[in-house]
Amino acid sequence: MPFILNTDEVEERDRAEFVHEALGATMVPIELHWPGRRRSVAAHGVVTDLGDLTVCSGRTTALRVERTATLARDVMEPSVFINTQLFGASMVVQHDREAVLRPGELVMYDSASPYTLLNDTGMTGHFFRVPHSALAMPHDMIRAACAVTLGPGHPVASLTHDYLRRLAADPALTTTVNADLVGRPTIELIRAVITTHLGAHKFAAEPMAATLHVRVLEYTRKHLHDPGLSAEQIAAAHYISVRYLYKVLATYDISLGDWIRTHRLEACRQALADGPVTTPIGAIARRHGFRDLSSFSRAFRAAYGMSPSEWRTR
Repeated sequence: MPFILNTDEVEERDRAEFVHEALGATMVPIELHWPGRRRSVAAHGVVTDLGDLTVCSGRTTALRVERTATLARDVMEPSVFINTQLFGASMVVQHDREAVLRPGELVMYDSASPYTLLNDTGMTGHFFRVPHSALAMPHDMIRAACAVTLGPGHPVASLTHDYLRRLAADPALTTTVNADLVGRPTIELIRAVITTHLGAHKFAAEPMAATLHVRVLEYTRKHLHDPGLSAEQIAAAHYISVRYLYKVLATYDISLGDWIRTHRLEACRQALADGPVTTPIGAIARRHGFRDLSSFSRAFRAAYGMSPSEWRTR
């Protein structure tokens, strides 16, 4: 079960200690430094375990977070953290290096060494914890990748950032059965970013291969609106053959055509439920990659047991 962090449910005088204990138990022990006024202490977020991966998404009014030298010697299993910035800028300080993190960028730091996080508007974002044992990389490589912006502008880093941001923002992961299965491929994707950044090709080949299906589905998801999306286009974007594309997806029991149709239909279903009733159904279908209204309507009825117009009315 996910842990919900919400200081609104705690007395003002107890909020700082509550956040300190909660994050120490669910993430890693740290010291938080708040604005001067007691009522300025606030924190809201969700901490979810997905196998070896722990995801913390939220915001606090803490201006500085520190893992001191004493805390870094505790008995907690050593882990690395990957941060994604939602807006503004923050700074990570570790190993005598400083990295300024802006939206669209990734940074890593290590719980086995002291670090400081700084944000003059409050610590906000998505934080991903991966144990050293799960990351399976030499410690000198981990150290070299800490407190530096990981591959800014590199396609692997950009894809990973977008994937992690959406992963953390998906509320369904807190209730979906077997959600923990996404932990391992996500860790391999993080590993690919680190090894790509370091140019460690010996360590990069395995995670790049292991995360191919994740990258394929991420690319496909981003292009669902394209009515011309095809296996040929997807394969070409990843420099593989169509035959190998199908082979990779078959390993995970994924039919490309079914996957595309299911996700397009779900996007249309959400748009019909949430959007203005004045928007034509045909426009919604075309916006999500369907060429023909009649074929869309048949597929929608087959999937949900009612027509698009009936669903919108209900």
